[in-house]
Amino acid sequence: MASVVHLDTHVVLWLYAGRVDLLSDSATAAVEGRECAVSPMVVLELHFLNEIGRVVDHASAIMSSLAAALGLRVAEYSFGSVVEHARGLEWTRDPFDRLITAQARAVDAPLVTRDRSIRANYSEAIW
Repeated sequence: MASVVHLDTHVVLWLYAGRVDLLSDSATAAVEGRECAVSPMVVLELHFLNEIGRVVDHASAIMSSLAAALGLRVAEYSFGSVVEHARGLEWTRDPFDRLITAQARAVDAPLVTRDRSIRANYSEAIW
């Protein structure tokens, strides 16, 4: 089992809101006791969601809170390498989903996500 697990944007938002009840048992087990990371695209998506009014708090507040509570960190991997991995993910036109999945794939990490499309196309997706 990989020591680092990546989280999709909605998982980050649910954890921030204290809505662990929205996670499946497998997702909860994947997060507990493991190092959690997110793609920089998750941070950008949180910022975008704040800009359009779908998320009240700023991305920096969300990330700071979860860094303190869970040790959540932003994964560091060359953007060029992530894009190389993303080029092969032709099953989605959503740039956030594509790059978030590519980031996890680039380091062979599981990705906790409820997204059906990601789960159908990324063998390391957990829900």
